[in-house]
Amino acid sequence: MAMRQTPLTCSGHTRPVVDLAFSGITPHGYFLISACKDGKPMLRQGDTGDWIGTFLGHKGAVWGATLNTDATKAATAAADFTAKVWDAVSGDEVLTLAHKHIVKTVTFTQDSNCLLTGGNDKLLRIYDLSDPEAAPQEIAGHTSAIKKALWCNNDKQILSAAEDKTIRLWDRSSMEEVKTLTFDTSVSSMEYVPDGEILVITYGKTVAFYNALSLDLIKTVEAPAPINSASLHPEKDFFVAGGEDFKLYKFDYSTKEELESYKGHFGPVHCVRFSPDGELYASGSEDGTLRLWQTAVGKTYGLWKCVLPEDLGAENSEQLYTSPPEIKA
Repeated sequence: MAMRQTPLTCSGHTRPVVDLAFSGITPHGYFLISACKDGKPMLRQGDTGDWIGTFLGHKGAVWGATLNTDATKAATAAADFTAKVWDAVSGDEVLTLAHKHIVKTVTFTQDSNCLLTGGNDKLLRIYDLSDPEAAPQEIAGHTSAIKKALWCNNDKQILSAAEDKTIRLWDRSSMEEVKTLTFDTSVSSMEYVPDGEILVITYGKTVAFYNALSLDLIKTVEAPAPINSASLHPEKDFFVAGGEDFKLYKFDYSTKEELESYKGHFGPVHCVRFSPDGELYASGSEDGTLRLWQTAVGKTYGLWKCVLPEDLGAENSEQLYTSPPEIKA
């Protein structure tokens, strides 16, 4: 009997959810942060979606959000021309980093000592968080707004994607451009997988996988609809993607075969990411919600409880879940 995917719905935002990120696995589990146009990024328990707190202080839409590995710090990028660093335990604002235009992306180095930002002023900036008064290092080269910037290769290099239809690889020490990829259309998302140095990007209906160090193409997969975001499972067996048709798709990484598709959102999917343990993936949408989806449907995990048919009365044998279809977290 086929198992039914039952997503957990995380409400609380009042505008479209445009970015999300998981922490690493900590002694307290793992955590999820979401960026929303309502200007109020939220922190949640990663495996259940339970709300922990909201970071208050931005005066415009928040376009990017991230957590450091141990979930002690958060960073956000906003339309109020600032990036902010937060204490993710207390929720307090630690730093406000003024920019000259809308900030779209923020990411920590592995040691949490530096923050990389990018946005509509076309510059990459590296802030030394131990000396916040110091001017940031700046890297110029993109000819239009930067959408995403990520550290790679043990923080020795930087990957950036921009509205100029390019992805560029930069050397951190020399601040020079190493290589550029040019596309026919703007890249909608970019994910870096350190284990194996894989870069996952989306543009149009295409999900493409590149070697992050050489920028050599590994493979491309065509989806049924325009895709805004994709994420590769930690074990690289499959990947998920979401986009304009409100659906989440799951593909076999090796064969490129579409394995499953689910519709749960009531608007385009803007972002999707696997949890660090690979047991679930989270999606954020134009509809203002986050949803958590099980990687292995029917497994007991987090708030999901699998009940075998023989454990139910005959009259309930059709139902495999004790949870209702919509769980508000």
